[in-house]
Amino acid sequence: MAFPRKVYRYQVLVSLMLSSQTKDQITSAAMKKLREHGCNIDNILQTSDQVLGELIYPVGFWKRKVEFIKKTTKILQDEYNGDIPDSVEKLCKLPGVGPKMAYLVMKCAWNEITGIGVDTHVHRISNRLKWVKKPTKQPEDTRKALQDWLPREYWSDINHLLVGFGQQTCLPVGPRCYECLNKSICPVGKTNNKIPSPRKIKKEET
Repeated sequence: MAFPRKVYRYQVLVSLMLSSQTKDQITSAAMKKLREHGCNIDNILQTSDQVLGELIYPVGFWKRKVEFIKKTTKILQDEYNGDIPDSVEKLCKLPGVGPKMAYLVMKCAWNEITGIGVDTHVHRISNRLKWVKKPTKQPEDTRKALQDWLPREYWSDINHLLVGFGQQTCLPVGPRCYECLNKSICPVGKTNNKIPSPRKIKKEET
């Protein structure tokens, strides 16, 4: 089903707001319910907080996100003629929207690459691979460090590639270095040679 461009952009923003600290399949299920309910500015504003919460549950921090979505949607109606902002600066002023999300919105909703969307996976993996000159503590610092050297033509791909890699292989705890194709060039992979027992591997995969 094709949506008007304004509605599509709004749904991109809502989807990214839901995705924070939430698994992809849960975000996808929540967006499916929202679209079936009617995921547009007018309808969401008319939806009670209770119903909206039931639609997006169990996304991470769903109660807080109900508040953010409602406040942001009202701002979009009042200040942006029912559309979303077209700059990172304006997007970051919306409740619940940070730099990472804003750069991804610009890419997905406006088809403009204005920066790298750095989430916890991109932040962690960039530091593990030493893609930053000095270790960084915050994703925003990682973004600036990456943009200093990574050719702009790759900015649109790095988030998509590293997020999946971080979810499946380069895990926060117990990275699966034993099966990683990058282990020979990764400082962590070179030293993490321990292969878990077949029983543990099978448990991780279920």
